[in-house]
Amino acid sequence: MYVHIGNGAMVKDSEIIGVFDIERATVSQDTREYLRTAAARKRDVSCTEEIPRSFVVTFDREILDERVYVSRVSPRTIAGRAKGKLDV
Repeated sequence: MYVHIGNGAMVKDSEIIGVFDIERATVSQDTREYLRTAAARKRDVSCTEEIPRSFVVTFDREILDERVYVSRVSPRTIAGRAKGKLDV
C-alpha cells in the first residue's frame, strides 16, 4: 500500500521508518545534521514549495539506503493516512 505525503508524492507504507514534526525535531543539532547530510547525499525529496511541517524517513531495501521526504502535510495527517497500514 502507499501513503500520500503531499504534492502528489506517495511512499510505500512498508518502507516508512518514521514521520517527524520538522519544527520539534530540528531543535536537536543531530537532526539538523542528519537532514543536511541527506541533502548533501541527494537523498532528500522536497514535496513542498511552502514552509515544511514534517519529514518522512523511508528505507528502500532494494538499494539499501534511506530517503528523506520533506512535506507541507502535518505529521499527524500523514500518520492518520497510514493508520492501519503502520504501527503509528
